[in-house]
Amino acid sequence: MPSPLSSRLPLSRQAVDRDYLTRDRVDVVPELLADPSTRVLPLWRGRTLMAGSDRLALLPASAVPAARDHVYLGRSQAADAAEPVGTPIVAALLDDEQATALEPSDDAWGSLRMFGTTLSDRDAGLAVEAIAVANWHDSHRFSPRTGRPLVTDKAGWVRRDADDGHEVFPRTDPAIIVGVVDADDRLLLGSNALWENNRYSLLAGFVEPGESLEQAVQREIFEESGIKVVDPVYLGSQPWPFPASLMLGFRATVDVDDPGTLEPDGAEILDLRWFSRDELAASLDDVILPGRTSIARAIIEDWFGAPLDQ
Repeated sequence: MPSPLSSRLPLSRQAVDRDYLTRDRVDVVPELLADPSTRVLPLWRGRTLMAGSDRLALLPASAVPAARDHVYLGRSQAADAAEPVGTPIVAALLDDEQATALEPSDDAWGSLRMFGTTLSDRDAGLAVEAIAVANWHDSHRFSPRTGRPLVTDKAGWVRRDADDGHEVFPRTDPAIIVGVVDADDRLLLGSNALWENNRYSLLAGFVEPGESLEQAVQREIFEESGIKVVDPVYLGSQPWPFPASLMLGFRATVDVDDPGTLEPDGAEILDLRWFSRDELAASLDDVILPGRTSIARAIIEDWFGAPLDQ
């Protein structure tokens, strides 16, 4: 059962049947593209073609240039969409020339970071799925075992070595992100070295091999802040295809018996601050919080108890 937080995460929504069995059919992509009912979602450099600020552009296959790679995303299940329930949807991964020929205006290609909160459940799910698989294709053109070029198979969900048949599948990198609170229920926020010095967010990091999620929470928080935490509680998850993460949200509390010493690691995190609810509300003119598409913003607002307007 989804957690209450998960129901509010903009990139965890979907209304698509991924129809995985269809991927195994031989020549299924040409078959789908020849079907006049199929709709194609054009992608270019990690962005999707938009039909407006709140809607993806889903086009007939005949209107989209032939792409090097296609990915079968599944069948629409949204009763309120323009396309009938059951409409097959294919992503077309376009190169620069193809994208320019289709739509030369840069403004027509949207970034999921920016428009993720405005899309319907169906379009949000389609965009996340398509961008994540497109990023995987871009980074897996060659076999990690032999260095030979890989060919696309199974409707875009497998890359295969044509010589020995070895298959490579999409991967997702799990990362934990944590709302750390102290004995006074203050929230810990940090400023990353790659951001403006007044941008603050939750602490996060990738799960290491052979590590549980709870162990990753405790390790990452200690490494980045010097704080020791206990009782990690899972809140919800959201895909974050930039390029291939799954963000796993937690709340954890400072160990009152052995709290550690608050100190940023100086490499990833340059500053750390504890905020009470009143302090955070009073700082909104000076502190930049994570964007609304992020799970970080959702966890912060879950702790705060209300939306935060900036």
